[in-house]
Amino acid sequence: MTAINFDLQMLWPIIAVVVLTVLSGIRLITLRIRAMKSGTMRMSFYRSYRGSEEPELIAVATRHYTNLFETPILFYFGCIVAGILDQPSAVTLIAAWGFAGLRITQSLVHLTSNNVKARAYAFFASCLMLFTLWGANIAALISKTT
Repeated sequence: MTAINFDLQMLWPIIAVVVLTVLSGIRLITLRIRAMKSGTMRMSFYRSYRGSEEPELIAVATRHYTNLFETPILFYFGCIVAGILDQPSAVTLIAAWGFAGLRITQSLVHLTSNNVKARAYAFFASCLMLFTLWGANIAALISKTT
């Protein structure tokens, strides 16, 4: 079996997004518990998410938390590929940290002012960082196989 080298620099941006996800989950749980304690929500709602609607604050936090399991999956995999390719160049590191920073920015906007325009800019900019990361990975893979 061949050992795989992995450049650990690529783990830090992953950890940043994982921490964001954990903090968002804790916030969501806290909001739901408060709503149930105050009588705004009933625990039975969470069996099938039917019956009544969640308050907007909780609905936004729920959607936000769900979002953190969509596009970031491609980010995690992209960082792992960059680490395995032993190719964390300035481009891949900037793209990875750019994605992490923009997702944090998007989260702050989503969970505070929820300004859709600002949130969309942060999202699309993070997607550009993701495309850059994957482009650098593909270029590194091509250069290693030719």
